[in-house]
This record gives sequence, C-alpha cells and structure tokens, in this order.
Amino acid sequence: MQSKISFSTYAVIGTMLFGMFFGAGNLIFPIQLGQLSGTHFWPALIGFLVTAIGLPFMGILAIGLSGSNGLRDLGSRVHPLFGIVFSLALYLTIGPFFAIPRTATVPFAVGIEPYVSSNHITLMLALFSLVFFAIVYYLSLNPAKIMDYIGKYLTPAFLVFLFILIITSIISPMGSFKNPVGEYVDQAFMKGFKEGYNTMDALASLAFGIVVINAIKSQGITSTKEIAKATWKSGIFAMALMMLIYGFITYMGATSIEAVGSFENGGLIFAAVAKHYFGSFGGILLAIIIVLACLKTSIGLITSCSEFFHDVFPKISYKWFVFILCFISFVIANFGLDNIIKFAVPVLMFLYPLAIVLILLTLVAPVFKARRSVYALSMFLTFFVSLIDGYKSLVENLPEAKVSFLDSIEKFYASVLPFYEIGLGWVLPAIVGALIGYVYVIVKKD
Repeated sequence: MQSKISFSTYAVIGTMLFGMFFGAGNLIFPIQLGQLSGTHFWPALIGFLVTAIGLPFMGILAIGLSGSNGLRDLGSRVHPLFGIVFSLALYLTIGPFFAIPRTATVPFAVGIEPYVSSNHITLMLALFSLVFFAIVYYLSLNPAKIMDYIGKYLTPAFLVFLFILIITSIISPMGSFKNPVGEYVDQAFMKGFKEGYNTMDALASLAFGIVVINAIKSQGITSTKEIAKATWKSGIFAMALMMLIYGFITYMGATSIEAVGSFENGGLIFAAVAKHYFGSFGGILLAIIIVLACLKTSIGLITSCSEFFHDVFPKISYKWFVFILCFISFVIANFGLDNIIKFAVPVLMFLYPLAIVLILLTLVAPVFKARRSVYALSMFLTFFVSLIDGYKSLVENLPEAKVSFLDSIEKFYASVLPFYEIGLGWVLPAIVGALIGYVYVIVKKD
C-alpha cells in the first residue's frame, strides 16, 4: 500500500479523465464558437472555458473532496430519496437515453454519412452502430482495465490525429478573424458561457468522479486525504489539456471562414477544414478523430453507468448491465441524432441547475458543516425553477406540450428572477434556499 503516487500515474489518470470527457461534442462546439465570435474570440473562449472546464473540474473535486462513494452518496446529503432519484435520472440521461447513443450517431453523421447515398443511410447507420457498440461492449467488460484502454491507448491515438490537424492550422492559417455575429457582438462572454453547457461535462463529472477515485484506489491509495489530493492533481492535468485543445480548436474556427465559409454546425465546419488541408484524405482523418473521440467517451459512460446500476440493482451483474446499456444505446442511436436531441434537451435543462447547485454546495460544505437543511432548501427552490426551464425547452421542441398554468409560471419567473432570460434564473433561489437553511440550523441550535 503506497502513500503517494508518481507524476506519471497522475498523468495517466488525468489522460483517462480527459479521454472520458472529450467526445465529439467537445470538438464541434468550440470550432463553431470560433467562427461566430470572430474578433471577439477571447471573451467568448473565456466564457466557454468557465462552464466547459470550470464546472466539470468542480464536479470531480466535489466527489473527491467530499469522500463520497459516487453520485448517489453525494445526492443523499439532500435526502436519501433524492440521492437515488436524481442519480437514476442523471445516469439515464448521460447514459443510454442520450449521451451514449450520441457517441455513435455523431461520428456516423460527420465522418460517414456524407459518403453514403440517402437510400442507404438507415442501413449503414444500423451497421455502423452495431460494430461501434460491439467494440464498446468488449472494451467495457473489465472496468479495472479502463485506465489502460482510455488513458494509455485510445486517448493518445486520438490526440496524435487531432494535433496533426491543429498544428497544420497553426502553421498555415486559413485566414484572419471576421466580425462577430449574433449574440457574440454584444454578449460574447455570456454567449460563450452558455455554449459551455452543451458539452454536458458538468453532469458527466458527477458520474466519472467515482471512476477516477477507483483508478486512484487501484494504485494503493486508501487515505481519504490522499485520494482527494490525487483527484485534484489528476483533474488539473485533464482540464489543462482540455483548455489547450479548446483554445486551438476555437482558433481554428475563428480563422476558417475566409477559406471554407460558414456552416450551421461544428461537425460540418470540421469536415470542411479537414478537406481544405488534406483533400479527400481529410475525410478519413476526420473520421478517425471523431470515432476515437466517441469510442473512448462511450467506454467511460458505459463503465460508469454499469457500475452505478449494478450498485443499485446488485442481483444483476455488471457484465449484464454492460450488455443491456449497449443494446439500448444501439436501438436509440438508430432513431437518429435529431430525434435524440429533441427529447433529451428538456431533460438536460431540468437537470443542469440541480447538478451545478449540488456541486457548489458540496465544495463549500465545510462552511455550513454539510447540514442537510442547507442542501435540501437550496435544491428545493432550485428544482422549481429548473422544472420550468425544462418545460420551456420542451415547448420549443413540441409546441403541443404547452400547458397554460406552466406558461403563467414561466412568465412570472421571467418578470421577477434576475438572469432568467439567459438561463440563470435558478441562481437567486438557490442562494436564498441555502441562506434559509443555514438560518434554520442556527435558530434550531438556540
């Protein structure tokens, strides 16, 4: 049993963590942000990094510093029932209902679909997703090997191919920054801040945290203090690597308009940039980058979700859950990316504020001695705002889901809650709830 671990081990664990986080979504959002922000590149990038880097790092720290045995244990600080319900909702969302199926549909849409006739897209998606999840199933069967698979092999391979494209774009820039468009003209920082939510990494951090802790424990670290120390050191390594790549990819997007034009999503921008530099080989390079990015993220998600569900339902083995989750993800992936997003975004809008508040409360828990009343009241008031955020998003996708009573609540929130229009209406209720809970503790003592 060792009391400390070497820098090389921190690096491997950090690389594993980076690999689980950095999927296709982490490639396509910053490159589009670069195109749209133009000369407002820096404020937009900084805003993006706050939520795409800062929140996931705090999520990892929350698990590591709290000494929790995962998200369910952490959520139980609010209430045991909340711990299980919130955990199930989050794992299903970042697992088989959305994030895992997306790991198959995104590489297909970006790297393969452009070369397939419209008559064969359905069949080819089915074949691609079948092979993809068969590989994920095999590599996820042994969770003890995840650090090797992702940290030592898949992530380095992914980085080699990605940096070929990045270095080429730096040595031979495509053009100069153009004028910003849309919200990036006057609100570049806040627009970038909101775009960071799209990575969903703050939600994933609560699931991946326990994987990191188990990897640290496998090195012989058992002390809570040393586990916490190893967690933040590995986290810093992973987030520094992500920050570096985000910066380069955003720069690539900001300089690309003159050479390739503008596109409606980051996947098409990446495809155009790869083609600009490498011609037909660019498509192959991009396909390799996207497939490796999604493969390693999918393995991380399948492993995390399977361990969680096995813990909740111990009569079903871990390996069976790996199969079940891969099968469900395969089925849902074949409904297509647009349909997956259409039904998942409202759930994400509901869960995200709850996850952020839980992370922040955990990090400052020593101040109020992790009192349940502070957690409970803060999360309670946050819930009522995030519920309407989810409803609002649902109605935008499905107008027939409108309910007049909920519309009235939404208008009321818009009129009284600061920052509601930019998606941060939950901030004040969360703070008020925490303060009321803290006052309750003091009064009850007296």
